[in-house]
Amino acid sequence: MATQILTQERLKQLLHYDPDTGVFTWRVNRTAGVKAGDVAGAIDSEGYRLLCLDKRYYKAHRAAWLYVTGAWPNHSLDHIDRNPSNNRFSNLRLATTAQNGMNRRLDARNISGVTGVTWCKTSKKWRADIGENGKIVRLGRFDSLAAATAARKAAEERHSASAYIQR
Repeated sequence: MATQILTQERLKQLLHYDPDTGVFTWRVNRTAGVKAGDVAGAIDSEGYRLLCLDKRYYKAHRAAWLYVTGAWPNHSLDHIDRNPSNNRFSNLRLATTAQNGMNRRLDARNISGVTGVTWCKTSKKWRADIGENGKIVRLGRFDSLAAATAARKAAEERHSASAYIQR
């Protein structure tokens, strides 16, 4: 990924950004048949839109933040709806790495449907965990999925008392 060389002025020379749709379009004609007005960028293997500007790649959500605020985000940017290609400005928020991680998608192997809640085969109970300061905190084992989910949600509320960073 690129270092923070791109300026808001240069970005606005090359692209138009619509904060309501999250779409970047070219202001100028490009090579290979790309014309002014075409949607800019391509989706990468993780679902993020990448923009190639002045021979450097930028994630579109970070460029959107620069376009609107005039500054590069100094923290992680979180897609509120967890869709990495939804770059509407209202869908982006500054977050710590830990807060961003708490908003990630469920692992495909998760059978509980709840982040941090798993089935423990040995005890035949639901186990709830949460990450804190790089360590896993065990919240306990529970007879029901509902009880494990409630324990996890309560821990999330306690651990995210330092709410998302304000814009």
